Amino acid sequence: MFEFTPTDYQAMALSAKVATTATLVSLPFGFFAAYLLVFSRMRGKALFDGVVNLPLVLPPVVVGYLLLLLCGEKGWLGGLLKSLDLRIVFTWFGAVLASAVVGFPLLVRSIRLGLEGIDEKLLQASRTLGAHWYDTLFTVILPLSGRSVLAGATLMFARSLGEFGATIILAGNIPGLTQTIPLAIYDYTNTPGGDRMALSLCLVSIALSLGVLLVNEALVRRFGRRRSA
Repeated sequence: MFEFTPTDYQAMALSAKVATTATLVSLPFGFFAAYLLVFSRMRGKALFDGVVNLPLVLPPVVVGYLLLLLCGEKGWLGGLLKSLDLRIVFTWFGAVLASAVVGFPLLVRSIRLGLEGIDEKLLQASRTLGAHWYDTLFTVILPLSGRSVLAGATLMFARSLGEFGATIILAGNIPGLTQTIPLAIYDYTNTPGGDRMALSLCLVSIALSLGVLLVNEALVRRFGRRRSA
């Protein structure tokens, strides 16, 4: 039905690759951040919370530009990476970083809601029985927060699939290298006669996002049945 070009297929594959990598890399950091916000008594928690959620309220283009300043050759991180012969700007790693930063607040907020819903009496009972913090983490907190972790990962994956502003600033729009589905759609909308292909890629994006949501719903239900069994 749709006559996609090889570049279009590359954009689809790259979108899935970037979203998957960004989600997997961010999961441990997201859980750690949510854990600190819920269970720690550190100073400056409100400031830390604000920094974590800042990408949620900033325009993605602003986030991308700040990342470009940080990771560029004259940036602090960029200089360090250059000394290690590594490069982020205008590579697919840049798209991963942009997606991870923009989607991170959604991941943390979802996990945080799950952690806040854990009954404090269960944690107190664990401590009373002499369990170390890591025992409580793996035997109480993680099992009870599984659904929220899954929901957060799904939201972040879906957000990463649709990331545009930060990605185009940091990674650029290079066909076959950094061009994801949203960037390909942008190209088609600026090409005479490209409306049909732009709509086709929009439908692909909708199908992917809907598929992710359906899979998430199925996994959440299965997880709930296991917990109730």
